Amino acid sequence: MADKNQQTYHPAAANGYSRNDTETGGVDPRELRRQKQKKWALYIIAFVIFQTGIIVLFTFTVMKFRTHKFRVRNSRSFDTFDVQPTTPSFNMRMNTQFGVKNTNFGPFKYGNTTVTFYYRGTEVGSTTLRKSKANFRSTKKVNVPVDLVMPTTLASNADLISDLNSGILPLTSQAKMNGKVEIMFIFKKKRTANMNCTMEVNLSSKALQNIKCK
Repeated sequence: MADKNQQTYHPAAANGYSRNDTETGGVDPRELRRQKQKKWALYIIAFVIFQTGIIVLFTFTVMKFRTHKFRVRNSRSFDTFDVQPTTPSFNMRMNTQFGVKNTNFGPFKYGNTTVTFYYRGTEVGSTTLRKSKANFRSTKKVNVPVDLVMPTTLASNADLISDLNSGILPLTSQAKMNGKVEIMFIFKKKRTANMNCTMEVNLSSKALQNIKCK
């Protein structure tokens, strides 16, 4: 009878009660390692995608070589302004401002550049811009005088007589500016810009107006 009344003894846990793995929600250590590996893999993939995006953005913005723009901006004044509609003739010294617009993320260095002015296809003057540079993402303004003198070949030109009497003298300017863009002091590339501008000299107000450049 003593054997029948004897109860089975289960050793108590250290905290006073026992739990199995199901009750404690225990996880296999190998599963934990797999979860951590997946998490790190996602972090690495996200980092690689981020770095790729930065490289692509850098390539298409900072590292992209752009062609500068060379333009006639305006005329600040005329030192000489001698116009004779009846003769006809003109002799002017125009203080002209040119602009070199550089949109690159590095300086643009250009060489000596000659700008030629024409009246209806006939050359009437020219000037030279000395070599210099336009800083990154800026417009360099250069003031240079231009002598505009009527050649003798236009002495009997009917269009010139008409234009001088109307008070408007149409002009065009052309030039080719060669230079080199330098990015991060390492990468260099040659660039050429062509100037092709039209404008008018207002003979009554002695001003340059309606400047349009392509």
